[in-house]
Amino acid sequence: MESIRELFRIGHGPSSSHTMGPRYAAEQFRARTPSAVGYRVTLFGSLAATGRGHLTDAAVRSALAPFEVEFIWKPEDELPMHPNGMIFEAVDAAGQVLEKWQGYSIGGGAILAEGEYSGKNQVYSLSSMQDILHQCTQNGKTFWEYVEDNEGKEIWGFLAQILKVMHSAIDRGLNTEGVLPGGLGLARRAWTIYRKIQMTGGQLKKEGYLPAYALAVAEENAVGGEIVTAPTCGSAGVLPAVLRHIEDTLPTPDRDLLHALATAGLIGTLIKFNASISGAEVGCQGEIGSACAMAAAAATQLMGGSIRQIEYAAEMGMEHHLGLTCDPVNGLVQIPCIERNAFAATRAIDCATFALYSDGSHRISFDEVVKVMARTGRDLPHVYRETAEGGLAIVYRYPPVKK
Repeated sequence: MESIRELFRIGHGPSSSHTMGPRYAAEQFRARTPSAVGYRVTLFGSLAATGRGHLTDAAVRSALAPFEVEFIWKPEDELPMHPNGMIFEAVDAAGQVLEKWQGYSIGGGAILAEGEYSGKNQVYSLSSMQDILHQCTQNGKTFWEYVEDNEGKEIWGFLAQILKVMHSAIDRGLNTEGVLPGGLGLARRAWTIYRKIQMTGGQLKKEGYLPAYALAVAEENAVGGEIVTAPTCGSAGVLPAVLRHIEDTLPTPDRDLLHALATAGLIGTLIKFNASISGAEVGCQGEIGSACAMAAAAATQLMGGSIRQIEYAAEMGMEHHLGLTCDPVNGLVQIPCIERNAFAATRAIDCATFALYSDGSHRISFDEVVKVMARTGRDLPHVYRETAEGGLAIVYRYPPVKK
């Protein structure tokens, strides 16, 4: 199983699979083709269906500038390995193809060449929660200690940078007003909510900041701001919001936050390895559901939970997002994506609280619910897997479609 470094990526939104991944692919392809004078890029499946709204073409053009880029959009066709397929071709002055690369943006900013194995950076020998729980129990260790054993002490410097970027995204989002780009005319709300909560008191003030934090990061993502995939751009607000909320309510040194990030990363990596975090492959349950599971685990640990309570919280975070569709309006990571970050953050705290009330015993295991998520996602019709062809994406369009 891969390092959590492959899960937490620092980059610019609005989409890890549709913006960050194709940008990385373009940068790598350009480095391999120094004699090219132009490029042709063919996008397939979900990349073609919602690529314009997710700024796929803009990200690729930026990476290949100043050379001319021709785009071919094939939303009805899919390459065999993943719905987010792409072909890059480098051409010479006569228009002849110098080199061709076929690959996939598999979620969370990761790219994969045709025929390549996804687990390139293998760090963990165990790949199931059951086995990890057993090993930790036998050795009396926590999840974060298990992460350190496998990743090395260098992981804490990496996670410190991740935490810094997460905090910065919240702070920027809380201090910015205006309308989000893309044509929906959607106003940023994090600043307004934050200010209103500051003027209230009691329980409302205590709980109100949590959704404001999640909205702040999600709105920063929507404008292409710097965020951390947790595990994706579209779900990037959940984990930072929960961590900041815990900081607000409990004495929490940075050391504990880094330990919580390690545990959250382990949860996300297990989901990525055994199922998927790609909305194009399994719907939004793979993005928001995974983010909620990661945040619930982190919160439970920060609130003093045992490893079995942490596993229970993560299981609930995923279980209660099963079947969640990915149906972005106008192909933008705004409706319903931004609000989902706020609701998933709130649910993550609820999962942690409920798990702490228990002894960690429950019937459906984390491993089982992850397997169910994978099957459910692949059973979803393609119109509910980041194609903007079903659900809210066709109920509401802007400008409105004339009937």
